[in-house]
Parts: sequence; structure tokens; C-alpha cells
Amino acid sequence: MSTVAFRAEDRPVRIAVQVAPQHLPILALRDAAVRVEELGADLVLNWDHFYPLSGDPAGLHFEAWTQLAQWAEATERIEIGPLVNCNSYRNPALQADMARTIDHISGGRFVFGTGSGWAERDYTEYGYEFGTVGSRLNDLARDLPIVRDRWTKLNPPPVRRIPILIGGAGEQKTLRLVAEHADIWHSFVAPEALPHKLDVLQQHAEAIGRDVAEIEIGNELRGADDAKAQALFDAGVRLFTVGVTGPDIDFDGVARWIRWRDARNG
Repeated sequence: MSTVAFRAEDRPVRIAVQVAPQHLPILALRDAAVRVEELGADLVLNWDHFYPLSGDPAGLHFEAWTQLAQWAEATERIEIGPLVNCNSYRNPALQADMARTIDHISGGRFVFGTGSGWAERDYTEYGYEFGTVGSRLNDLARDLPIVRDRWTKLNPPPVRRIPILIGGAGEQKTLRLVAEHADIWHSFVAPEALPHKLDVLQQHAEAIGRDVAEIEIGNELRGADDAKAQALFDAGVRLFTVGVTGPDIDFDGVARWIRWRDARNG
């Protein structure tokens, strides 16, 4: 078992709710974030796509960053961010400025979730070069230092040191970027595969002189039962994401996992 699992005990369990920006009108998405906050979740997240990923592919859908600004204004306590921003769609200095602006709108609650991108329809319909998995990861590696550097130059600066969440599970490139830049690593890796991934992450962290215990481990609860959630917890996961979507959001399911969080945290 990875040593990360033993060192995660100092972190509380947190629940993030990913409200897909699809199949709902814009005011209903606003209300969903407010409801998630009222239920007691720790984070509310969307995704950075241009079309629905489930249901009617021509259904209602909204752009991620402008919609996050809506949530920043509508909520008071909960952290907000994308799960995850697509690095390909905006140049890195602009990403940094957008993140800083939403951080100010929210009073310092923004989480910069980012990744290399994967949805080919988004690229082709909006005129972006799709490239390859490798080229998109290389672009992310090039751009993350630019994002971080831009945060030091903006006036005013971000309200806080904006946490960086990186999504993905590739061992050679993605986990190296996680070790170098991330405060949170999020994946959909199964519980039985997590110890190996965490060992790889620890090796990358040791290679650059970073304490891997600084990185919060996130994973997905969609469709999970208590046994799977417990297995993820035992493997070191402390940030659990619950994915929901319109037109009928399952807020009862969200409340159930928040109760589970509270039981784990004692």
C-alpha cells in the first residue's frame, strides 16, 4: 500500500458536487449551486465543455468560466471551480486573469481545476487544433508555469494563493505535473489501482524534492456504494466528488454523501 494512504489521516473528508452545466436553464444552475451550498458541501464544480456529455447532445449547455462567475456571486461559503478547465481553449495568461477575477468575485474561494482536454467535438466545432494526448499534455506542462507566474504580476493579485487541481491519471506526464504544480490530484482511478498510482506520484514528488503529503487526493463517487467509498478512503482519498446533472438533480444523493462525510470526520 502507498505510504500516502497512511499520511492522509490528517486530512478531513471533503465533498465536492460537480453540477454539469447542461440540460438546465441558467437560473436553475445558479439555484443548484446555492442548494449545494445550503446542504453543506465543501465545493461546487462544473466542467469545461461546449456541448452536453450525456443526454441530448444538442441540449441546453453553458460555457464554464462565465457560469462560474455566476456561482461566485450567488454563493457565500463554498469553494468553486471547474472540473476541469481545458487548457487548450484559452491562453495561459488569460486563464490566470480569469481565475484571479473569479477569486475576487467569490472573496477568495476559487479552485483552479485544470487538465489537458479530451473532447474532440469541442475542439472541432470551436476551431481548436485537437492534436494528440501527448501534445495536449505538453501544452499543459508549458502553460502551467505561465499561469502561476501571471498570478504574481496581476494588480490586484488573487485574494489567496489559488489552489491548483489537476485531473488525469497518466503516469509519465500527468502525475509528474501533479507533483510539480498541484494542491489536489483528481482522478477516476479504481480503489484497487490507487496504491500504484500514488506510489508513482510519490516518486515524481521525491524527484523534485516535494512532500507528497501536501497533495490532496480526489476521486469520484458517482454510482458508488458505501463499500467503494470506504475503499477509496482507505487508499487515501479525502476529496470525493459527486456528479449530478439536469434536468432533475438528485439532491437527496448529495445529502447522503454529505452525511457520510460527517460520519467519517466524526
